[in-house]
Amino acid sequence: MQKTELESALESILFYVGDSVPSGKLSEICEAEEITIHMAIYRLNEWYEKTGSGIEIIEVDNGYQMCTVPRNIGYIQRYKQKPVKKLLTQALLETLAIVAYSQPITKAQIEDIRGVRCEHAVSKLLEYDLIEEVGRLNVIGRPILFGTTTSFLRHFGFKNIEELPKVKEELIERFKKEIEEEMNYISEETANEQLKNELENSEETDANDKE
Repeated sequence: MQKTELESALESILFYVGDSVPSGKLSEICEAEEITIHMAIYRLNEWYEKTGSGIEIIEVDNGYQMCTVPRNIGYIQRYKQKPVKKLLTQALLETLAIVAYSQPITKAQIEDIRGVRCEHAVSKLLEYDLIEEVGRLNVIGRPILFGTTTSFLRHFGFKNIEELPKVKEELIERFKKEIEEEMNYISEETANEQLKNELENSEETDANDKE
């Protein structure tokens, strides 16, 4: 197969970046329509498969990334010595599943669902780049909200978060209910704190007036 200039350019870009590149960005850089980009990548993957290549281009969250083929994972794990999948303990997997299905979510909400503290699990998942900070909850203390990363999608072979396996509806509803209860509790605590401050300020004002 004789590669076109576009196909060669796409290979170079994706190899150099080493991460997911939005298809719109590739279209802009290569000055080609997105459908033309998609077709070029399709042809590259066909060629990789026919020649038994050790690389492929995968679609990740509306973008493309060059990566190794799954059949060679054993060689890569030997090189890495500590493959990520073997480091994902039951506690980490449970925490990761909660984040994936309930994001965005705070650490306190994760702990409410799991029933145990999760500092270590959250710290490790951040270290492995499987979750990330995606914002802050607008309540007192402004706790960090966590969500999954592009690395999470790539690691488990999903194109986007919608491809997550469906879980039992009652489990999702339980997650949502527990998070909603936690949100109501936080809002109630915030309101009580504000009321307490107002009462204290009012008492101080009354005391000053009497003096």
